[in-house]
Amino acid sequence: MAKPIYSRVIVKISGEALAGAKGGGGQSGYGIEPSTLERIAGDLVAAHALGVTLGVVVGGGNFIRGAGASGKGLPRVTGDMMGMLATVMNALALEAAIEALRVHARTVSALTMPEVCETYERRRAARHLEEGRILLLAGGTGNPFFTTDTTAVLRASELGAQAVLKATDVDGIYSADPKKDPKAKRYERLTHEEALAGDLKVMDATAFALARENRTPIIVFSILAQGAIASALRGEGRSTFVGS
Repeated sequence: MAKPIYSRVIVKISGEALAGAKGGGGQSGYGIEPSTLERIAGDLVAAHALGVTLGVVVGGGNFIRGAGASGKGLPRVTGDMMGMLATVMNALALEAAIEALRVHARTVSALTMPEVCETYERRRAARHLEEGRILLLAGGTGNPFFTTDTTAVLRASELGAQAVLKATDVDGIYSADPKKDPKAKRYERLTHEEALAGDLKVMDATAFALARENRTPIIVFSILAQGAIASALRGEGRSTFVGS
């Protein structure tokens, strides 16, 4: 079995991924589906078993998306704050699922809520990683108008991660939505500049720009198959590499 390419990474998982094909609330894309939660936790544990230090940023879109909330009569700032709270719920669920597999995990949040979880502080977070815990990074950046994609790249830079692994429901970056356009081209490799210039929707422009500034590689892959995170760490399977 190939050795992992990286020894410390940040894995970005969308909130929708936790909802599974049919969400935990019985509606597609909504809530937390228990078997999907257990599978993703198992994948993170398998990646951790390779000797890789893992930080995990999880979105909140299975409950609410900040940008979308403004279309429902809520101010964007309010929607974003609600979305950050949703990421805390998802991180706590993942923490419990990982701990059930007898691997230590810790949730830290950019929003201060000491009764619920630790507040994110860079040196303390780094210590959790050094002590072998899987670190769940919740609460986004703690500020509205920034996505969890940007959070993942920011935390990677702060915590010395060598790459961001962006887990999606497709096997890389395409020129168009492959679910809608059968002629969409899948990219094997892109530079940060090409990803920005192409206005590719897999991550927002702020995340790509920050990754470019800090020379942080981004690997985009599908999380739908069991063991996908460990495969991406070993450079196996289909993915798109974004880097210098």
